[in-house]
Amino acid sequence: MMMIYWFCLLPAIVGALDVIPMVQVTNTGNGGFNGHFIFNLTENLVGWKIQIDFSKAVTGLTSPVGIEYVKDSSNETVHYLVNKDHTGIQTTNRQFDVMIKGTTKDGNVPSAQAYLQNMGHDNFKPPIPSNTDGTKYNYDEVLMKSIMFYLAQRSGKLPANNPIPWREDSALNDRGQNGEDLTGGWYDAGDHVKFGLPQASAVTLLTWGLLQYKDAYNASGQLDDMYDCVRWSLEWLLKCHTGKNELYIQVGDGNLDHNFWGRPEDMTMDRPSFKVTSDKPGSDVAGEYAAAMAVASIVFKDQDPTFSAKLLNHSKEIYTFGKTYPGLFRDSVKGAGYGTSDYKDEMSVGAGMLYLATNNSQYLTDAESFHQHGNQWGQSWENKYTASMITKKDVYKQDIETTFGNWLPGATGPSAVPYTPKGLAYRTKWGSLRHAANQAFLALIAAEAGVNPTDYRKWAKSQIGYILGDTGRSYVVGFGVNPPTHEHHRAASCPVIPATCSHDFLDMKYPNPHVLYGALVGGPGQNDEYDDVRTDYVRNEVALDYNAGFQGAVAGNEVKFRMYGILVKLSLDFNEYHIRTALEYVCSLEVLSVHNFI
Repeated sequence: MMMIYWFCLLPAIVGALDVIPMVQVTNTGNGGFNGHFIFNLTENLVGWKIQIDFSKAVTGLTSPVGIEYVKDSSNETVHYLVNKDHTGIQTTNRQFDVMIKGTTKDGNVPSAQAYLQNMGHDNFKPPIPSNTDGTKYNYDEVLMKSIMFYLAQRSGKLPANNPIPWREDSALNDRGQNGEDLTGGWYDAGDHVKFGLPQASAVTLLTWGLLQYKDAYNASGQLDDMYDCVRWSLEWLLKCHTGKNELYIQVGDGNLDHNFWGRPEDMTMDRPSFKVTSDKPGSDVAGEYAAAMAVASIVFKDQDPTFSAKLLNHSKEIYTFGKTYPGLFRDSVKGAGYGTSDYKDEMSVGAGMLYLATNNSQYLTDAESFHQHGNQWGQSWENKYTASMITKKDVYKQDIETTFGNWLPGATGPSAVPYTPKGLAYRTKWGSLRHAANQAFLALIAAEAGVNPTDYRKWAKSQIGYILGDTGRSYVVGFGVNPPTHEHHRAASCPVIPATCSHDFLDMKYPNPHVLYGALVGGPGQNDEYDDVRTDYVRNEVALDYNAGFQGAVAGNEVKFRMYGILVKLSLDFNEYHIRTALEYVCSLEVLSVHNFI
């Protein structure tokens, strides 16, 4: 598989910068000694490790700037130091003096030499798929790297073929209030809380995109990896359903978590769990879990029928729980994050996806009863009414056209979405790009249903183009021209293990040691202004829900390009009108998806 191939290509993690002898050595008596290693740095250190080779056995090694990292306790002539929390960043504008103390068994002062390694480089670069489509942007590469972002967010016991070399097992003690196993899942953003609602929301969009644009994933060579990607989260969502009317919705405390800047592998804080029950309802989160599992059951129906059936059974039960015990979890579960102001949109999407999975008309009736007509703010982890109106019925078509009429350029009135000078539909400053990307994905879905396909596809392509580089820079980490390198992400900002990490790495001016490939950052301000600054979590954080609709829209754009190319080849004797008409006809079919026609 591609994942294993990535792992095998990993080069040496770090390279030795310098090898120097121990100097200024003094005998402190009783076998004790002091010594110094003075490095003239040729590059700034972002975390470091030093291997010291002594001429004889040394015990009790200490340093005011380093911590002994034991690699081989049986060999007392070779020792390793890594930086302390406050000493990891060292610059070239001064010498780096590492003073050590130790004791020899024979009482004589040893000689020694030290090898310094900069732990601010991991040198990991995945192979880039060829752009065989000839598109302006390599959509295959974007899909591959977006999947890699989700792999980097994994919590729990990682598989043997883990393709992200700087991630290891973490949060292995995540438990429910009665000891239930809640390991696994995805970390939410640049932090390490597992929030059920936005995670399930991301899975809904990701699996919906996979269902609609499966051929894009297949053509790009990412289909198997995409199945593995979403399954990781789905397995955790299933774990969270611990009883007929019991659903875990969060692991970790937001306040405790945000006070910690470090790797998830190094967490020591309490990680409480939160759940909804019949006494403490949460129809919003229940509806979203049901939606994610329902659409995933369709996606996995042929790939893994047993898993598909399990997902569908849990989806039905969770949906019934949410319907029977209505309420918002923000009102019933104190301390849980990502509360919403309405649950009917999640319940509408949950019922709609269950209707697609079962063809049970009661679910369609429920979906329609929960839906709110008229213009909608947009698609996000909190607001789902746009997603709930993707249907052929005229009344919902009017809702779609009203909503997108306010999103597309030229709209006027109080509900019109403003645009930046360079063309981004700017819904709000917090994660501005994810709102445009989510709406672009749903514009493509609406186009598949035959609603203004030409205009909606053109607009969706323009928003994804803005993200990928139409303005002269990319907003996707590790992709394109001048991508972000200081994204607000704890693990990516930390040096290579075993060097320690701390808040110093939040504030540092240097690029993150690890490239968080595929992550979509929050995005620019209303005048296209953007600074690649790690401390700016409004514009530079990454999150599960940021990439979900974006990835689906990229897959949709790729399918459209491939479809258009094939129609052109099949229509050499036709004029442009015939080609365009044929394309729009195929895309307007309700049952036959475009990618199945290719």
